[in-house]
Formats: sequence, C-alpha cells, structure tokens
Amino acid sequence: MRVQIKIPPFLFQITKGVKLTNVTGNTVGECLEDFVAQFPPAKKLLFNKDNKLFGHIEIFLNGVSTFPEELEKPVHDGDTIFLLYLLSGG
Repeated sequence: MRVQIKIPPFLFQITKGVKLTNVTGNTVGECLEDFVAQFPPAKKLLFNKDNKLFGHIEIFLNGVSTFPEELEKPVHDGDTIFLLYLLSGG
C-alpha cells in the first residue's frame, strides 16, 4: 500500500528539507515505522522511550484527525498523512 507523508517544518532538519515522502503500511503506525526507517532521527521526535506517540503530535489522514485511534487507523492506497506539532504555553 502506497501512502504519502507530508512532512511538516519541525521535521525538515532530519529530512534535509524533503517535504513529501512515500511510505508503505496498512495502518498509520506501520506507515510511521516506514517513515522512521527512512529518517531514523524522527523516532526521538515522534515517540517516547515506550514507543508511544508523544501527546503533542497530532496525526491527520486525508485532512481528518486520527484521534483517538492514531496509530491503529487503517490506511488505503493513495492516502496522505500529515503530522502536526501542537504548541502550548501561557
């Protein structure tokens, strides 16, 4: 299954400016595993030491939030994943 990940600016440092990449998988989680295989430093920016997605990362599939399924959400050929880094503060 071929899926695209639109890479957000907060990851450009590890992708050397690549803004779009193709990944394979049957779920968002499998696609992110393929993404991390392509860009290994992404693992520390997306996942904690228990391999759980950081709470400040929001995942969109074809423009729709995947919350709360996130990594278990099934993908289909031609889908697009976008990762958003949520900011907070006061």
